[in-house]
Amino acid sequence: MIHWQTRGRLFWVLQISGWLLFAVVFCLLEGLGSRFTPSLFINHGSAAAAGFLASLFLRFLYQRTRIKDRSLVTLSLIVIAHSVLATNLLIWLAYALRYPFLGMRTLPAHITLMWYLYRFIRWWILLLGWSALYLGFKFWHEWVIQKERTDKALALAQAAHFQMLRYRINPHFLFNALNSIRALIAENKAAAKSLVTELSEYLRYSLVSRNFENVPVRDEIESLQHYFNIQKMRYENKLDVSFVVDPAVEEFPIPSFLIHPLAENAVKHGLSTSSLPLKIQVRFGIQQGNLHVEVSNSGFWIEPKEKKKEGGFSSGLAIVRQRLAAAYPGRHCLEITEAEHGVQVRLIIEKNGNASSTADQVT
Repeated sequence: MIHWQTRGRLFWVLQISGWLLFAVVFCLLEGLGSRFTPSLFINHGSAAAAGFLASLFLRFLYQRTRIKDRSLVTLSLIVIAHSVLATNLLIWLAYALRYPFLGMRTLPAHITLMWYLYRFIRWWILLLGWSALYLGFKFWHEWVIQKERTDKALALAQAAHFQMLRYRINPHFLFNALNSIRALIAENKAAAKSLVTELSEYLRYSLVSRNFENVPVRDEIESLQHYFNIQKMRYENKLDVSFVVDPAVEEFPIPSFLIHPLAENAVKHGLSTSSLPLKIQVRFGIQQGNLHVEVSNSGFWIEPKEKKKEGGFSSGLAIVRQRLAAAYPGRHCLEITEAEHGVQVRLIIEKNGNASSTADQVT
């Protein structure tokens, strides 16, 4: 955005250089056609100086006239009226500025209507053009400011929205973990201490990562491991989790907590549909520069409800879809497949280019 101070400096640069160029061009055109004389430089120099002052008078008028939200007809009438005033000022200013150098020769012997109209129309057209440039730049600058304010407001609203979405995935898990800690304190202090450590690392990632738009995949994987370690302490031998990670994925940037809803769904729905122990496998890999993530679990698919009855909050899978659409429009693919051995959620994020398919699929 052009700051108002920068805008003011730009006006003076254009104003001074524009009228200087006007004087130089007309001196050259007339001098090359006949010859260069002191009176030639005085005439065109005084005209440029008068134009400079008259256009400043125009600027003064526009700054003190409410032109915003005016209709095109009203604005046109305002421009015409102000230009008429400035043109009259310019004509007489030019002769007044020449007088100290040319004396009475600066004025014609007889001022006629045709003499005046010829000069008025010529200068009036010039000042109309100046007004168009000045107001055009002014309106463009205000539009840029308004657009940036709107974009900033939308960005803040979107950031707040996705912050809310990100933290919607944690509450029940946190409450259950705290309840497990309370139960373990009396039964197994070492296990309770280990569970507190895992939970604190998980929460630390939640707090730290919110300051960044994206995080490296390695941080997301580490947080997922803390999450599953907590769940394994809760469910003991009912849960079997494994990770398969290609080292090449570690620096790939993704939004924090993007994969967690998939992990939570695997635990939640897997425990209710799978024979025990529930087997979960998480895979991270790179293929042709694109990130491939697979979260599979034994059991079978349960179609999630997009809206919960209590409060109408979105499901975890819906949150993932919303965040993917915002972060990777046209560059992601989310597929859900069900087979005899269980359910697999496959996520592909393309670093560049368009995804071959952006539709969610269940087969």
